[in-house]
This record gives sequence, C-alpha cells and structure tokens, in this order.
Amino acid sequence: MSPSPTALFCLGPLPKPSLQALPSSLVPLEKPVTLRCQGPPGVDLYRLEKLSSSRYQDQAVLFIPAMKRSLAGRYRCSYQNGSLWSLPSDQLELVATGVFAKPSLSAQPGPAVSSGGDVTLQCQTRYGFDQFALYKEGDPAPYKNPERWYRASFPIITVTAAHSGTYRCYSFSSRDPYLWSAPSDPLELVVTGTSVTPSRLPTEPPSPVAEFSEATAELTVSFTNEVFTTETSRSITASPKESDSPAGPARQYYTKGNLVRICLGAVILIILAGFLAEDWHSRRKRLRHRGRAVQRPLPPLPPLPLTRKSNGGQDGGRQDVHSRGLCS
Repeated sequence: MSPSPTALFCLGPLPKPSLQALPSSLVPLEKPVTLRCQGPPGVDLYRLEKLSSSRYQDQAVLFIPAMKRSLAGRYRCSYQNGSLWSLPSDQLELVATGVFAKPSLSAQPGPAVSSGGDVTLQCQTRYGFDQFALYKEGDPAPYKNPERWYRASFPIITVTAAHSGTYRCYSFSSRDPYLWSAPSDPLELVVTGTSVTPSRLPTEPPSPVAEFSEATAELTVSFTNEVFTTETSRSITASPKESDSPAGPARQYYTKGNLVRICLGAVILIILAGFLAEDWHSRRKRLRHRGRAVQRPLPPLPPLPLTRKSNGGQDGGRQDVHSRGLCS
C-alpha cells in the first residue's frame, strides 16, 4: 500500500523553535541583552543567525554585554535533529534605542479626558524623522505611524478606562528602521468614568533594561568587530516609508507531541475508512446474492384432479352431480 499524504506530512520538516530577546527587544545603547532560541527537548544543534549578514553561531543563547548600533537588525534561529533541520523561527527585530535625542509627547486637548471622549497623542521631534512609534506601558507591541516628518498624531476615539496609563513615543528614520531615538518623557493619560471596554491601542515598551547577568554556562558572544560606518546626521531627509514594528516574544513552537497526535488521528481515520469500505462492499455482495435468488423460476404447479364418472347404468353414463359441482 502506498503511503497516504498524511503519513508523508508526518515525515516532513521539524516544527519551528521560538526566539526571544530578554528582557526586551528594545535595547538602549551600551545595555545588555540576551537572545534565546528554544526548541523541543533533545535538540542536537541550534543555529542562531543575523539576517542580511553572513554571521551566525551554533548555540542556543547569545549574550550581548553592551548593545551596539551594528548589532541592531533581524535575527532568526533553527535547530537540527539527526540529519533534519527545523523550520526557521519567526524573525526577531532587535532595536537599538537612545541613538538620537528623545522626542516630546503631548495630549490634545489634555492628558485628562472623560470616558467616551476623544484625545490625540502627538509625538514631535526637531529632526526630520518620518517614522514614529507609540507605546503604552505594559503592552508588548508598539503603535507605529509614518504620518509626517517631525511629528505624528495618534488619535484615540471613544476613550475608555482601558486607555488609562503611561505612554512614551520614539522617532526614527525608515532608512535605518532599527536605530531609534531615546524614549520621550512619560505621559500619564487619565480617563474618568467606569467603562472597561478593552483598549484598541497597542502599548508601551518594556521598561528600560536593567543590569542583566547570565549564568557562566551561557555563551558570551559580542559581534562588536563590525564598525558602523554610517552616522545619521541631525538633518535626515528620507521619503516616508512603512517599516515593520519590532517583534515581541516569538510565538510558541509546535511540539512534537502535537505532531504525533495529528498523525495518530490521521491513521485512525484511515483505519475507520477501511472498515467502512469493507462493510459497504460486503453489503453490496449480499444484495446482489438476494437479487439472484428472487429471479429464480418458480416450480410447476401440481396437475388438477380428474373428474370421476359414475358407475350406474341407470343414469345413462352422466357425470355425478356432486363431482361436477366441485370442478365447476
């Protein structure tokens, strides 16, 4: 029997691992960060690589003791079991912050707004940046807006209590999407009212990186040999261009257990289909057999009894009245 498509799928690539930046993917210059690749138990080899370059390391952990401009960019990882390589992880965008002076963040008409009202948060810088990112403290992802050079507006329509919190913004150029300014001073947005409708606005960056030390067993690698040759001047002239937001924690990888369950379910379905096909075939044979039995010719009927003739000579040889009545 040839293998089914489901069985071939079970023999496909290994599930992808996850890649995280600890404590955050937004890293101030000269602060430490750790990139960690995680796959299922029993992995033979990990490979962590920086995209758009030829640099990689065959380790699951990369500890960067001091963030540099040259280290900002996109990373991904994969692992090997035997002769098979896994699918690559989701890309992690490592952003260097504090490269430029901080912008200012203000609220119009003001930082205090009643529930159901509208407010606009405006991020403004003295440099000609064309990209801005707004964070609400406690949320992992930014709200990005390539609106205009020098400033960007983030309107919040129908404010609810869930919009209350501390906000900060960043500015950067689409030419260098992983080199950001320092965060603005925090802005506290106060919403009065009782509405608890979930906020539609993404939020603020993780808190600034504290001193971070890893166990001595972790590999300490610093890609500091590369010299960053392009210094961004105070006047940045770049056409507006949409850029990707920094990735938060990578999605959790699919485990081998899930794949085994899928394969087992497929095998059970195939077996049940075989049983159903066999039952259908046997039913069809019985129906054909019954059809042939119905079409078999009936046996001939027995002959009718002959009429008796009377023995008396006085009746002149006529048939018996009683016998004629039975045969009529």
